[in-house]
Amino acid sequence: MKVLLINGSPRKKGNTFTALSEAANTLEKNGIETEIVSIGAKPIRGCIACNQCKAKPLGRCVFEDDLCNVVAEKMAQADALIVGSPVYYGQPNGSLLSLIQRLFYSAGSAVQNKPAAAVCVCRRGGATAAFQTLNMPFQMMNMPVVSSQYWNIVYGMTEGQAALDAEGMQTMRTMANNMAWLLKKIHAGGKTDYPEREAPQMMHFIR
Repeated sequence: MKVLLINGSPRKKGNTFTALSEAANTLEKNGIETEIVSIGAKPIRGCIACNQCKAKPLGRCVFEDDLCNVVAEKMAQADALIVGSPVYYGQPNGSLLSLIQRLFYSAGSAVQNKPAAAVCVCRRGGATAAFQTLNMPFQMMNMPVVSSQYWNIVYGMTEGQAALDAEGMQTMRTMANNMAWLLKKIHAGGKTDYPEREAPQMMHFIR
């Protein structure tokens, strides 16, 4: 089993990486492989609603000039997902949101039914709003949301300070242990038995 962790910070070794590394180390201790992918500082385009990914269907985004399809391929081989982000004005990093929105829309089959968790890192406030934003796409994709002993929030300002947040680090370990436990239950006996899904019934409220 493998968990993909996305570092949504432009700082490759910053506090978001510190928080995700604590979770990854705990998962590894549980015998689960991990990979941390950093979005870095290069541009990630937003979805332009062209729907070309659905027209074929391609199973990937038509744009190949950024990280989206690389992550889609990695996610197809992973069994669970952890997404971490710094908090900017009470919100996740905009580049990370662009990545998640395009990934889930163009390659939704890669994430369906796979356990997921969000992690937010902040100096002082706004983390709960950012945390809620990151969790909402999981619920639309039938992804079991993995809980912890508290919301998955870690505090720190300058690089490395997150490691000094004792409760935050413990929250990361608890979340990772819960994810490992859930993955082992899901894959017990070497097979998965996901619930049968009804056909989608899409509607809006304009009459």
